[in-house]
Amino acid sequence: MRSPEFLPLGRTRPRTRTTWLAPVSVMLGSLVTILPFVVTIPVLPPFGLMMMLAWRLHRSDALRVWSPVLLGLFDDLVSGQPLGSGMFFWTLCFLAIDVLDTRLVWRNFWQDWLIAAGAMAFVLIATRLIATPFSAHVDTALLVQIITSVALFPLASQLCARLDREPRRR
Repeated sequence: MRSPEFLPLGRTRPRTRTTWLAPVSVMLGSLVTILPFVVTIPVLPPFGLMMMLAWRLHRSDALRVWSPVLLGLFDDLVSGQPLGSGMFFWTLCFLAIDVLDTRLVWRNFWQDWLIAAGAMAFVLIATRLIATPFSAHVDTALLVQIITSVALFPLASQLCARLDREPRRR
């Protein structure tokens, strides 16, 4: 039996609803940052990153291997982060999850949550080190943002699971 990743020459993958729905939902998650929220500290989690991680952990074939580069570029342009930071760090997270998939035999929801929490904390801390000077006192706000992101990840995972369901035919 051949793996589902194997395609003979001249054949293409069948187009499903997920092939366009996953990237669009990640882009809509990145667009949440342009909504006018007025807060004293940045507690808004990176919804685009959360959606990308949720899709990757829910269905590994929903996003192509090169998609974090383009989705990270879109997020960098929309969120105002330094250009290339989202592209680089989102791709590193995507590749790290690929490596973990080869090592782990099976995963449950708690392991997915732990993997996503580590990835989101890594991206937020790494972009903080790039975007702000070391003398800036933003560590408390960064910790609040990480906690908020980790706490809201199950909602993003549930949203991806609901979007992945095929509509009923009548």
